[in-house]
Amino acid sequence: MNDKKEKEFHFFVDGVKYETEHSYLSGADIKRIAKIEANYQLFLEEQGDTPDRPIADPDTVPLNDRIKHFFAVPPATFGHGNH
Repeated sequence: MNDKKEKEFHFFVDGVKYETEHSYLSGADIKRIAKIEANYQLFLEEQGDTPDRPIADPDTVPLNDRIKHFFAVPPATFGHGNH
């Protein structure tokens, strides 16, 4: 039995903390871990005045440089209302 504990990396999605042993995750992995619907858009909160960055499913995000905060946005429904 191996008692060595794997290093854990932390990230947040919509204010909820998640942990993984992986130092890199794809957008799809982040949505899967956080149980975010596949059709939602994921964004990485950037620091300061830097615009938040959209994260597509195949995009890879490093988790080993700083704790990342993401938020999920439902698909746009513009133009689908009854006017």
